[in-house]
Amino acid sequence: MNILSKVKRNYINARGWCTPRKIVVIESDDWGSIRMPSKEIYSKLSAENLNVERDPYLKYDCLENSSDLTALFEILCSVKDSNGHFAVITANTVVANPDFDKIRLSAFSKYYFEPFTETLKKYDKNSSTFLMIKQGIENKIYHPQFHGREHLNVDRWMLGIGQHKDLLRKAFDLKMISISSVPCELKYCYMEGLDYFNETELDNKVAILNEGMDLFKEIFGFTSESFIANCYIWSKRSETVLAGMGVKYLQGIYNQFQPVLFNHNRHDLRVVSHYMGERNQFGQRYLLRNAFFEPSLKSNADVADECLKRIEIAFRWNKPAIICSHRLNFIGSIDINNRDKNLKMFSTLLRSIMKKWPAVEFMTSDQLGNLIEHSN
Repeated sequence: MNILSKVKRNYINARGWCTPRKIVVIESDDWGSIRMPSKEIYSKLSAENLNVERDPYLKYDCLENSSDLTALFEILCSVKDSNGHFAVITANTVVANPDFDKIRLSAFSKYYFEPFTETLKKYDKNSSTFLMIKQGIENKIYHPQFHGREHLNVDRWMLGIGQHKDLLRKAFDLKMISISSVPCELKYCYMEGLDYFNETELDNKVAILNEGMDLFKEIFGFTSESFIANCYIWSKRSETVLAGMGVKYLQGIYNQFQPVLFNHNRHDLRVVSHYMGERNQFGQRYLLRNAFFEPSLKSNADVADECLKRIEIAFRWNKPAIICSHRLNFIGSIDINNRDKNLKMFSTLLRSIMKKWPAVEFMTSDQLGNLIEHSN
């Protein structure tokens, strides 16, 4: 690690809320969202030289299934913290996906979505995945929080489909959002749900967030007190809407990317920095990820050891350690060896944490937020 990296990692932890307690939060994004539909489609696109193997999200990520959850839950239940609690994942969930059939029937003139629970049934008609999710919730090892209605920029996506963009239509025909191994007009290939390019699109985000949270409550039976924006892109308007829905805590990294509009529809993203526990004008608190376990994104690195070093820095500054680990690390439909290898490393990480810091407490994002809120 070079000097600049060391300085940056310490600086991120220097400001904000402090605690002598050794708190570990594991935040995992993208649950509920579609990505690569199947191993067969992956092989088909690879054979067409679309470089899908270069994008880890296409190479490994797919809608979760009961096998994935069973394997993950076994690891979470293999360790207990100083309070006798199992490790728990804050499963940041998008609650809907495009309804491709209805969109096609509308001649691509109108957007329709379906609850992710319906998407689960389409992927596996005999699936027990949602039953597994509910068991994880009951056992307090899997804690859903709101990640948006869908992991999709609906306005830009529908505009692109309407313009008959060949690669986008090809993805649509395969019931994919995009083939993100090939560059497109949006940096994250239509995955940035709350980005906008005009005032009308900004207004549409209000309905999307409200519908998404209503669906979240319908599916899970409670309101999500925390939220994480797709691709860390969101606006002050989104914060206002989320606050009105009962969201108290905003998950993220050190930098927020805030959409900015200029004359002639020019668009940019402004970088806004935050610190742990910072309160915004709506009374919401920012929770900052300061450790990362992303073996599917960094296959050549010792990610478990690197994560431990970041946790050590966080604890040195009396900060909670918030570990970011996306869903693709735990999915086996496309490449089961990747999932099993990552889970083995994840198990090693959890055991190493308990060995190095026996007083560790596992928490969810909203539990940490509540602790911060009531300690000041």
